[in-house]
Amino acid sequence: MRVGVSAPWMQAPIFTNGPRLFSTEAHGTYLDKHVVTDRVLSVVKKMNKVDSAKVTPNAHFQNDMGLDSLDTVEVVMGFEEEFAIEIPDADADKIFSCADAIEYIASQPRAK
Repeated sequence: MRVGVSAPWMQAPIFTNGPRLFSTEAHGTYLDKHVVTDRVLSVVKKMNKVDSAKVTPNAHFQNDMGLDSLDTVEVVMGFEEEFAIEIPDADADKIFSCADAIEYIASQPRAK
């Protein structure tokens, strides 16, 4: 003979007035903007076509450093490798300067 028994997890939910706790581990942590700045500038300075004296946090890839679109793609790939992230094409198309890269990478919780 089978008897219906209500399991505890099938009862009405229990609500508490306590704080809701969320793990930040699953979402990652954000890198310090100063660290991101130093590393972004380092990646750009390593490019053969770039005069390292022209590399500043606000330097524009094309206007200040003379990089073309293919060079910019190479720089973005360098950022992906340096920070262990994947930058979608739609976002990569908006990175025109060191400042753009710094802002983008600093806003990525999975950047390492």
